[in-house]
Amino acid sequence: MKNIWFIIFLLSSPCWMQAQTVTVSESLQIRDDVSYDIINDQRGNVLLFRDQGTKFEVQAFDNLMQMAWEKEIELDKKRPEILKVAPMGGDFAVLYQFRQKFDILLKIHRYNPGANLVDSVTIKNIGSKFYAPKFDVVISEDKKAALIWFVEQGNNFTVFSFHMGRMKLLWEKSFVLDDFLMQRDFEQMLVDNEGNMYMILNKENRKSRNSEPFFEILKCGTATGEDIQRFICPMDGHLIYDAHFSFDNLNNHLIAGGFYSIDNLIKAEGYFYMRISPDNPSGAVKAFHPFDDEFVAVLLEKERAKNKGLPEVSVQELVLRTDGGIILIGELNKAFQRGMAVGGAYSRTGLRPIIDYYYDDVFLISIHPTGEVHWKVILHKKQYSQDDEAAYSSYFLAKTPTALRVIFNDEIKSENTVSEYVITGSGDFDRNAVLNTERKELSLRFREAVQTAANQIVVPSERRNKLKLVKITY
Repeated sequence: MKNIWFIIFLLSSPCWMQAQTVTVSESLQIRDDVSYDIINDQRGNVLLFRDQGTKFEVQAFDNLMQMAWEKEIELDKKRPEILKVAPMGGDFAVLYQFRQKFDILLKIHRYNPGANLVDSVTIKNIGSKFYAPKFDVVISEDKKAALIWFVEQGNNFTVFSFHMGRMKLLWEKSFVLDDFLMQRDFEQMLVDNEGNMYMILNKENRKSRNSEPFFEILKCGTATGEDIQRFICPMDGHLIYDAHFSFDNLNNHLIAGGFYSIDNLIKAEGYFYMRISPDNPSGAVKAFHPFDDEFVAVLLEKERAKNKGLPEVSVQELVLRTDGGIILIGELNKAFQRGMAVGGAYSRTGLRPIIDYYYDDVFLISIHPTGEVHWKVILHKKQYSQDDEAAYSSYFLAKTPTALRVIFNDEIKSENTVSEYVITGSGDFDRNAVLNTERKELSLRFREAVQTAANQIVVPSERRNKLKLVKITY
């Protein structure tokens, strides 16, 4: 008998009623797995791609989360290394590298929802290298363009733009950046739906008399004739505490949101929004808003006093509005290492430090395309864990046309309640219970969840080297 169970909650709101169904697969042993990916086949099944090092397998789960079939897929035999498993409208692509004699080859396979090979392309023979490059891959919003890149000697970039829909290499480019340090200057790499690259550099981000912080943006692709175009976006004297960029394909703009500082980078003192047209970067819309006293006091759970900013906060994501605005999502989080003088854990190599993880309140700030603030809300939560890389902390954001759902573990422990905040387009929100994991042997990793429909998500549960897939349907 498959381990399937259902939970239904009815909310007591006088305005509306809602139910959700939770369906759980039987457990899978993943002790020897390198990684796994959850894929929506858009036909009612959920696919699980498993990288087992020397073996690659796809398992399909039906609407009741029972395993419907499993299939081993074959890549090249010379110890292939998976770079990315990319869902693409029911089909999925597997990007990987392997060695052929002394050469390193970059290759892609495309599979249909039945895990049958549809097409295979060798993207590039990188040539003979003693060490394999460390590839990074970013995928476009429509899941069709892939930007694959690596860095050598600290500042020598090689970039490939590949269209997974047409299974065609669009362009490739190698370039060297002068006066560049990866840890200091690199901010983010993006690709739009046409396969154009946007590399964002964070420059001069320090408080000194002669420095003015700015973003430098490098664009390359078919839109630039495969040449590198550079433009800058000054931060008007604000230090960049944390930032996130996204490409708005609907409005053809580069969008940024994040937090800034004034005197130093110890704390964030406000938030910013930028909307940049690649065709007219000098006409960028920029807005900087300081945190107000009450907002900071509520987040830090202190009486309203002098605003000292937020010392531990990060941008988790940007939700793009159709009008060119954004919803900026931030989260209070920190990692605290306890040294051996304070306390430690004993291992085979002796004492080692313990790392405590704190993931607390989430807040959303809706910003108009003019830079004006529409609304802002604070969603309270408290999560604490130890030595788990915060795998079960933070949240998952589910998007629907009318609302956002922030879903999370109330506490990081074996028996726990899962809650959600439902936020409307006007900033109103409700908090609901979703499920209770008592005696269910579930440890849910919401940061790795996948939205499979407007009213459905699938969350992996990892516990004692066993994996379960948990489907929540509203």
